[in-house]
Amino acid sequence: MDKKYEIIVYGATGFTGQICCKYLRDNYKDLVWAMAGRNKEKLDQVKSDFNLECDVVVADGADLEALRSLTSQTKVVLSTAGPFARYGSLLVQACVEKEAHYTDITGENHWVKGLIDKHHEEAASKGIRIIPSCGYDSIPSDIGAFFTISQFNKPVSRVDVYQEALGGASGGTTETMFTMDGLSKDMRDPFVLNPEDTVSEEQREKSKDNFSIEQVEGIKGWAGMGLMAVANTRVVRRSAALMEQNQKPYGNNFTFGEHGLFSTKRMARLASYGLLMAFIVISTPIKHLVRPFLPKPGEGPSQEQQDKGWFRATFVAFAEDGERKVCSIFGSGDPGYKSTAKLVCESAMALAKSNDLPGGSEYGGVLTSAVGLGNVLIARLKNAEIEFKVLN
Repeated sequence: MDKKYEIIVYGATGFTGQICCKYLRDNYKDLVWAMAGRNKEKLDQVKSDFNLECDVVVADGADLEALRSLTSQTKVVLSTAGPFARYGSLLVQACVEKEAHYTDITGENHWVKGLIDKHHEEAASKGIRIIPSCGYDSIPSDIGAFFTISQFNKPVSRVDVYQEALGGASGGTTETMFTMDGLSKDMRDPFVLNPEDTVSEEQREKSKDNFSIEQVEGIKGWAGMGLMAVANTRVVRRSAALMEQNQKPYGNNFTFGEHGLFSTKRMARLASYGLLMAFIVISTPIKHLVRPFLPKPGEGPSQEQQDKGWFRATFVAFAEDGERKVCSIFGSGDPGYKSTAKLVCESAMALAKSNDLPGGSEYGGVLTSAVGLGNVLIARLKNAEIEFKVLN
């Protein structure tokens, strides 16, 4: 089916949506794309402010018919409109119905679990790729694990990632955090995104959500609690399970862990227990006392802060025979915004432009970046100055 647009950016007036629009403007002059959201005046203003040469499409996230019209016109939808559990469900439904690929920047695993339950089979039958979590959550962890495992020519038993970053927070991110009430027991399941019957007792035993303050051999710094570990680990575990279903297993009883990396033992301890306190606040009514002091939707780090930000993910992997490799990914630019925009835009470009995606043109479903984009995305990210290195 021919589509009018290659990509539509949905949520284009939001903080991250605007950065995505500027990224596409600056890097892909020949792209046929449009910006979309629910407010035409705001869309027209952003288009004018940034001198964008693209069309404007108006569709409210609660208006299924408008979303069907939008998705019928494009090959790919790139959504930055969170909280996704509030604004994204009908948009994904429309993508599956009208056969448009989809990607976003969500870290809301409870919502992604719902997408899998509702849409995976139909999307798979149509060859439509629904690939959530293509921002800083969870591409560095997911694509980084995939890249690291690809350096072995043998089964891998374990990968751990140690995350470092410098960045700020936007109102959209804090709004998402504050709309996520205490998660159910199901959502605390380390394998919540896995297909049924894809988890062994050994994997479950080695995949618990805990942390320790310790030094790691061959890495400078101290490990502690990872800020987005609860979100990212689930995504990587889904990748491993889907890879196994596709006859490309990472390894027998493969396990994955995520940690923060800090300069000193004291910093690791302070950051880890500070994060624990923050999670407790967010899951209780106390959060309403804190919310007024944090950024509001549409607000975020300044351009200077975005430019100074960076992220580094260091991976330590062990093959089943004991061989050890260390790899890393590094990106300049605020991880949650400038880098996230680059990551999700390149994911959308891979869906829109590539004819050699993993699994072939008929492959689809609710996928992950590793399974649905793989080496095609790695090549695009390298070209966009995201560094992938084998350290030893």
